[in-house]
Amino acid sequence: MRRSGESGIELVVCHRVSESLWALPKGTPHSGESVEQTALREVNEETGLEVEITGHVDTIRYSFVRQTSDTVRYPDIQPGQAVTFDKEVHFFLMRKTGGDVSSHDHEFDEVRWVGLDSAREMLTYDNEVRVVEKAVALFEGPPCGQARH
Repeated sequence: MRRSGESGIELVVCHRVSESLWALPKGTPHSGESVEQTALREVNEETGLEVEITGHVDTIRYSFVRQTSDTVRYPDIQPGQAVTFDKEVHFFLMRKTGGDVSSHDHEFDEVRWVGLDSAREMLTYDNEVRVVEKAVALFEGPPCGQARH
């Protein structure tokens, strides 16, 4: 999501204190969801914003290892066993249509609008900074709520 703010173009970033993490919103699909449906649902849950997709930015892939006790989702593991997760994340340009970041869910401790320079400095992972750079290159027209001149 982007908007025009005090510091120029702003976007939404999410903070998780326990991991000292600043990230773009993203998540895991529910059964039968398209990547677009997942993106819309996850952004709404994690940020409190209602949005519409205006374009595709990029797809990134990465792996991480985490201990999990979720034997419902992962019935073949022992509680506390380390599991490798392979993740593919689709990032989209989005326009805010409603909602407010104060309505975000429990997954993040803080969600806020920040200027592009702040986002580049705050984001924990370089691959997400690259996504922001690609998004900036794709921006067409004025931010939401402003007419073309």
